[in-house]
Amino acid sequence: MSLPSYTLVTRTQVANAALKDGRVKPKTFTPEFVEVDPLIAAFRRMVRQHEFDITEMAITTYMAAKAYGKKFTAIPVFIVRAFHHGAILVNKNAGVTKPSDLAGKKVGVNRGYTVTTGVWARGIMQDEYGLDLEKVTWVLSGDEHVEEYQAPPNVVPIETGKKMEDMLVSGELAAAIGVSVDHPDVGRLIPDAAEAGFTALQRTGHYPINHLIVIKDELIAAQPGLAADLFNAFAESKQLYVDDLRAGKVELKGDAAMHKRVMDIAGADPMPYGIAPNRMNIENLIEHAKRQKILSGNERIEDLFVPETLDLTG
Repeated sequence: MSLPSYTLVTRTQVANAALKDGRVKPKTFTPEFVEVDPLIAAFRRMVRQHEFDITEMAITTYMAAKAYGKKFTAIPVFIVRAFHHGAILVNKNAGVTKPSDLAGKKVGVNRGYTVTTGVWARGIMQDEYGLDLEKVTWVLSGDEHVEEYQAPPNVVPIETGKKMEDMLVSGELAAAIGVSVDHPDVGRLIPDAAEAGFTALQRTGHYPINHLIVIKDELIAAQPGLAADLFNAFAESKQLYVDDLRAGKVELKGDAAMHKRVMDIAGADPMPYGIAPNRMNIENLIEHAKRQKILSGNERIEDLFVPETLDLTG
């Protein structure tokens, strides 16, 4: 009997390469890979139209979507991770030498308030540098993937016709998160940002999760074992990459360079899947989202993931 075919959106990257090129195959279905560029467009299409069967998605987009009853559920495959100390740019003439100086000022956020990079970056500025987030006016360049979400009063849209990068260069914004600007008056707010991220990992275990994988609820209900099978396929694909990384067979650039550094610091798999090895970082993100008024306060880790995957690790 032939296997069912399901659409699957996941951007090709080091951890899923073996799944996408066919070296690893799920046992319960045949993946029909759909390429969406930019990938964030797939998040919106999944949230608003439930367009795909299985989708990579930013984790706070997912948390917000789940809070509003969207009909898909995640598996604990954390396919993208990153440190966000370097995501905060500052106008050098704004009189800002440290994150806490942003109190009382306007700070840009690329796209929506619930964008994962923004959530982590704000959490870093609050936890590590003492910024009172409620004393900042957050200026958004776009809207939210989850249309129903209403941001707090100190979050405002960008003025019509203006560009966030230009506002940062002119000083109308003291800082901005998640933008790219090449101008002598703009630099990173946190010095030695890459090292600051690794230092946070060493000190507290801080290792931000950006993306996970979600499945339509109707498929989960119709096909018991699908979620576990998908988890195992992603985990097998990732393990092939980690084995090559350990063996020195991977060119150390981009994500691979970060993964090697994480592996050296932690002495373990730099991309662990499953709730158990990631509980602290998931709890931290939920707490950031609550404090930033993205989540209501009643969310539990166990409610965010397909039950049959709660005890899986890979």
